[in-house]
Amino acid sequence: MRRAAVFAVLSLAAVVATACGANEDSGGGGDDETASGGGTIALLLPESATARYEAFDKPLFEAKISELCADCEVVYFNADQDEAQQAEQVDSAISQNVDVMVLDPVNGQSAAALVADAQAADIPVIAYDRFIEGADYYTSFDNERVGELQGQALVDAVGGAGDILMLNGSPDDPNAAMFKSGAHGIIDASELTVVGEYDNPDWSPDNAQSWTTDQLNTIDPASLAGVYAANDGQAGGVIAALTGAGIAADALPPVTGQDAELAAIQRIVAGEQYMTIYKPIKGEAEGAAEMAISIVNGEEVAGTTDFQGVPSLILDPIVVTVDNIADTVVADEFWSVEDICTDDYADACTAAGLS
Repeated sequence: MRRAAVFAVLSLAAVVATACGANEDSGGGGDDETASGGGTIALLLPESATARYEAFDKPLFEAKISELCADCEVVYFNADQDEAQQAEQVDSAISQNVDVMVLDPVNGQSAAALVADAQAADIPVIAYDRFIEGADYYTSFDNERVGELQGQALVDAVGGAGDILMLNGSPDDPNAAMFKSGAHGIIDASELTVVGEYDNPDWSPDNAQSWTTDQLNTIDPASLAGVYAANDGQAGGVIAALTGAGIAADALPPVTGQDAELAAIQRIVAGEQYMTIYKPIKGEAEGAAEMAISIVNGEEVAGTTDFQGVPSLILDPIVVTVDNIADTVVADEFWSVEDICTDDYADACTAAGLS
């Protein structure tokens, strides 16, 4: 995969910061003999409802820091989707005199003020996963490309004209705007017709289910050719609404997703969800850790490209359907066959060649 080439150029000579979290402890202590002097890195994530942050981003980031520096500390915060709480957490990190801040904002637009506060205290900021105007560095995926891949997958799955619903992400999330733009660029040029569209506050699966149910009260559920759902949580809500409206699981229209959550992979195996976008989080988290290491050591951050005037590490998203689960999320050990193929999915896994 192309992401391997991206990380090959990130030859960042290392000594960095890591260890305990502000919300929970994390063990430090790597064995890099070149590591010296300690530093402190603040990792601030936006919420815990989406499975990826606590299950992947946080431990992967901390593990990489620990690998590279035995005497470093990571102070960890999770804002639980609360802007005011995240602002307090940024203030706390500043008061602790951290050396660098890795910030995934609840609200990308208002977070520019948080970046300015950190920089006023001589703390560089890496915008993580979501772009923040004025950040010193940025690491994420090609988010417009995510929407394009989702839109193209839906167009291909429908294979012609038809009515669709669109469920986009939170209006406060700058990534959501890019997903939406990319998807519209493909869908608007196709023969599909958007008969209902929703920008979902907080990416809530419950909101997605309620909104879809309301739409199905005004249109014939059987008339839907497909549904664009910007992430897997919303896809789950959409599918619950569709089955609740009487559509059999084997007659569901194509539904898109993103994040390669375990439940979504299982739905794909079972034929309930058409696809998801897999973003290799390991590369993103480790790339951010390597950036932080270079900053702590006063070294140049290598291997970046320009994104809106900010030195950035931009990675490639990957489409996952039932045909390539083994070659993507399983091959990367993101999920194991044992994770996916529980008793409820054993027959579907066999049919998909996963068992």
